[in-house]
Amino acid sequence: MSLNARFDVLGLGNSIVDVIATVPDDFLFERDITKGSMTLIDEERAQTLYNCLPSATKSSGGSAANTIAGIAGFGGKAAFMGKVADDELGETFAKDLHKAGVHFNVPPLVGGPKTARCLIAVTPDAQRSMSTYLGASSLFGPEDLDPDVIRASQIIYMEGYLFDRDAAKRAFVQAAEIAKAAGRKTALTLSDLFCVDRHREAFLHLIRGHVDIVFANETELLSLYQTADLEQALQQVKQDAKFALVTLSEKGSLILDETGVEKIAAVPVENVVDTTGAGDLYASGVLFGLATGMPLAACGALGSKAASEVISNFGARPAVDLRSFL
Repeated sequence: MSLNARFDVLGLGNSIVDVIATVPDDFLFERDITKGSMTLIDEERAQTLYNCLPSATKSSGGSAANTIAGIAGFGGKAAFMGKVADDELGETFAKDLHKAGVHFNVPPLVGGPKTARCLIAVTPDAQRSMSTYLGASSLFGPEDLDPDVIRASQIIYMEGYLFDRDAAKRAFVQAAEIAKAAGRKTALTLSDLFCVDRHREAFLHLIRGHVDIVFANETELLSLYQTADLEQALQQVKQDAKFALVTLSEKGSLILDETGVEKIAAVPVENVVDTTGAGDLYASGVLFGLATGMPLAACGALGSKAASEVISNFGARPAVDLRSFL
């Protein structure tokens, strides 16, 4: 890929502050939280749950933002675009990204919904159950794009979770068109099975017309192409995108390009503490590798290593210097 870029990867996604706490299973039952899932909630429920987690840790999060922070952790040049409110959690989000070395300068929203937050209840089995209030983050639109930053980024990485509103859909298409005109690459993560179910046709249209690299897990890919046959889904995504990365949980991952399919082994983890961020950090390793010219197999191996590290610790960001993996 071209090296004459100010940034290796630019992420477009939800600007969310993660509020993470360890809880017993009864906590989920008593508050009607579905274990292992992500549920969208309103501001009132977000405040109620927030008040129940006084010892929680707070840090900037959101799927694409985690990926971008990981890229910066590898020593990459990273940027992010997303929407926060002019409030305390909005300041937390911006400060955390800046501390990680990520370029972030989208003006905060004034007089609207509060900054998004994801209340993550981690049970003793390391499952994370997420209650997410999207708030200001869902109001990201074309007016929040910085064309100069897009043109200066080798890869533009778009988060499927952000895709619910029409304004975000327009922002994705516009960003992809700016990137294409500048000779840059685009990537999309499908994010979640429910995202695919809601936006299947729109995702396919975006991928076929505007996306070079697709990230998905096995269930998301099967849903995208409405098949129970993984081999069939792989053949279809191979026709629609130049690259595809398909994670298979503990079975590793697959990397597809025009030459075929490469199987990448998972890195064994002796003690899984918290699975939050595994897919996000896998994408960090792959995207950093692609942006810096690494072979595909090495990109996948770096992604697997980053994913294994993050699930060995609490939270969605790694606890070690990712540059030690290079």
